[in-house]
Amino acid sequence: MAAMQLALGVFVIFISMASLHRFYATNSLLPGLDDPAAHCAKFHTVAGAGGYAGFDIRALADRVDDVLVQLAELQDKLEATALKIGKKTKKSKARHKQPENMTMPEFRRFLEDEVIHPLYSAHIALRLIRIPRPDPDGGDGDAAAPAVDPLVNFFTAEETRKYVTAKGNRDGLPSVYGTNRTYGTIGHACVLMRQELDEYMSYDVGAHCPDDWDLGQRLMLGGCDPLPRRRCLAPASKFFHHPLPINESLWTLPDDGNVRWSRYHCRGYKCLSARNQRRGYNRCVGCFDMDQEKHRWVAAAANGTASALADFRIDDVLAAKPGEVRIGLDVSVGTGSFAARLRERNVTIVSAALNLGAPFAETIALRGLVPLYATMSQRLPLFDNTMDLVHTAGFFEGWVDLQLLDFVLFDWDRVLRPGGLLWVDKFACARKDLDDYMYMFLQFRYKKHRWVVSFKSKDEVYLSALLEKPPRS
Repeated sequence: MAAMQLALGVFVIFISMASLHRFYATNSLLPGLDDPAAHCAKFHTVAGAGGYAGFDIRALADRVDDVLVQLAELQDKLEATALKIGKKTKKSKARHKQPENMTMPEFRRFLEDEVIHPLYSAHIALRLIRIPRPDPDGGDGDAAAPAVDPLVNFFTAEETRKYVTAKGNRDGLPSVYGTNRTYGTIGHACVLMRQELDEYMSYDVGAHCPDDWDLGQRLMLGGCDPLPRRRCLAPASKFFHHPLPINESLWTLPDDGNVRWSRYHCRGYKCLSARNQRRGYNRCVGCFDMDQEKHRWVAAAANGTASALADFRIDDVLAAKPGEVRIGLDVSVGTGSFAARLRERNVTIVSAALNLGAPFAETIALRGLVPLYATMSQRLPLFDNTMDLVHTAGFFEGWVDLQLLDFVLFDWDRVLRPGGLLWVDKFACARKDLDDYMYMFLQFRYKKHRWVVSFKSKDEVYLSALLEKPPRS
């Protein structure tokens, strides 16, 4: 058995070194370059002289170094195993005992974990190195233009490199979009968050995904969106129960066992109560208290309170366009209570949600509603002129930069249909900033159904408005 392992190790190292030798023989990859100095010169050619200016030779060298390190580690493991077996054999002979032999399942496990998997990783690493090649589909007539993504050698995680590499169509057939290649979209901020993205994409294909959704959300908030993780199985809670029927789930907190709590401060819904000062979140306090949530948007605020004028009732809003509000979007921090109220009135609402210290997205889904897991920096995945209603509450709170708000409002305007309603629900800001924020909403020249400014405190105000998008044809 020891001789067999040694022979296998020598064979693996021999094959790996042969592969590296073939890789370094660049003539086989770039024919026509006989001078070794010409190889590097070709890689560093300026734009317009062959089209290889974007090729990253440093990333290529780093990739080769990674392969060499993997092979060296594999060699060390094999040598250490052979040495260990040799010592055991000598001890057995000295004690006149029968040498211990590896069972076939143990030997198979050793081969899979210690030999095949590292060798496969090194093999994939070599295959994923991209050398610039002429683009057969280049429409400019330049046969030397390289078809290589400049990011492909920047990342080290195998899954990231596979994701950003363009996928050519089979048999040269055009895709359903009429293109010859399909590109995986990835935000430019992913380049700035390379270490986090490589950590997020280091998973076993086909196995369970790591329980690191918080890392993915951190990438999204950093602008690395959409996330490229696709080929692993999302784990669920070990104690998952069947959800409640829809007539019960709308106003009942879900079972604790239906949520993975490992990344939250709390370990159950009871801990999320507004009365708990150590609940782990500070946005939408009280959202998990269903008794309190039941009264929102249906009961008029108590007279004499500072926010009484800024509180609009759902029935009053729907009366502005009777029978016309059927589908909409809620951009708020919450657990879906607004969507629940509209569902009772046969209106379908999609709720944008992030898990900001508490399981907002999971709670919305477990209540039988639709969460949209997206950040405000992402263009809404909705087509133009399709929504009857866009509602926002407790989301911006006066902290938002005016230019960012401009991008967001124009996107909301894009998805609202002509005659659709924009409901600004108690937008809070400093009194000194009110004019700036008012202009941001008024610039679209929407029809005003309601427009209310009321005091929140001495230095802060609420702005509530119900606006109708004009027809633009």
